[in-house]
Amino acid sequence: MSGKDSCGGTLDFRTVFTYNTAMKEEKNLTIISFTDTGSRLGAALCRQPVLTQTACRGYAPEKYAARYSLRPLPEDMKAWIGTLWGKDAFLFIGAAGIAVRLIAPWVHDKYTDSPVIVMDEKGQYIIPLLSGHVGGAVELARVLAGVTGGVPVITTATDVQETFAVDMFALKNGLKIGSRELAKQISAAVLDQKKIGLYSESPIDGSWPEELEPCTSLEELQRYPYGIAITEEGAAAGQGTEKTVLRLKHRACIVAGIGCRKGTQMGQLAAGLGEVLQAHRIEAGQITAFASIELKKGEPGLRALAEEYEVPFHTFTAQELSTVAAVSSHSEFVERVTGVDNVCERAALRLCPDGELIQPKICAQGATFALVRDRCRLCF
Repeated sequence: MSGKDSCGGTLDFRTVFTYNTAMKEEKNLTIISFTDTGSRLGAALCRQPVLTQTACRGYAPEKYAARYSLRPLPEDMKAWIGTLWGKDAFLFIGAAGIAVRLIAPWVHDKYTDSPVIVMDEKGQYIIPLLSGHVGGAVELARVLAGVTGGVPVITTATDVQETFAVDMFALKNGLKIGSRELAKQISAAVLDQKKIGLYSESPIDGSWPEELEPCTSLEELQRYPYGIAITEEGAAAGQGTEKTVLRLKHRACIVAGIGCRKGTQMGQLAAGLGEVLQAHRIEAGQITAFASIELKKGEPGLRALAEEYEVPFHTFTAQELSTVAAVSSHSEFVERVTGVDNVCERAALRLCPDGELIQPKICAQGATFALVRDRCRLCF
């Protein structure tokens, strides 16, 4: 058994179940089986590399659990499921009716419900029952079908009609949906074959769905019965668009260029960076990368800072940094030591050449910092 995507590559289960609302959240997969055959399949799925990128736990009645090295199902399954609801994804191997009765007390809202999938005990048919788009149940059903060789039974209208689904687009690109009600109305309008205007502050790669019409401004969205506006969080809304324009919001992606003396401690760097971020009201989670000169590649403080922020640390040679056309300030001393007149600003701009310099070189806590806002690219 193997899991392949449409391009022939192995699908990453962690990618399927990592989604952005206000922050990233990874869901575990809980597999529940009820028969000998189903439990054998559940145990096999738990061992699949494509499903072990995140925690995958199998449960079965006690006599089968011992046989297949699974965990025994608790006596009060409904209450137990309630303790995991919204945290785990569920795969039931067995009859759909059993799954429905067990999850019924906890079903509330597709934005907070657990993804739920049902599979027959031979793995022939895989049915996403709940939270298909936002929770990722539809994509997981396709992954599982690739593993078992079965058929994903997809019933969501936009998937069946192969039309644009705004919630899936938002999920794929880590965008926060401004109005759930408007998202529903737009999905209904798409199914009614109405054109939807789309305005985006960020570039979008890929072929445009035929249901969407590109717009160059928020005002242009007024030409359509519904519109979608992709903007940064905090951006002002267009006047009179609240009832017809769905806001999809993304957080600014920031690259930080850093220059420092040899031996500068991580705590000192973190304090300086914190001051700069605070001045711009930028949260630590918005930093996507650090950049500096190659001379600092092994600098313990910088490496520790990158590990603390859990972002990559990129370095460039002096020659590479010199290709940046212009910087806000020049230092003869820095140029004598490193070969370039401004490390932090050049490094940030070299890493993000299409970005916007929002903080030129500034000194804080004995180090220098520069911030560049990246043009986050989206894709259909």
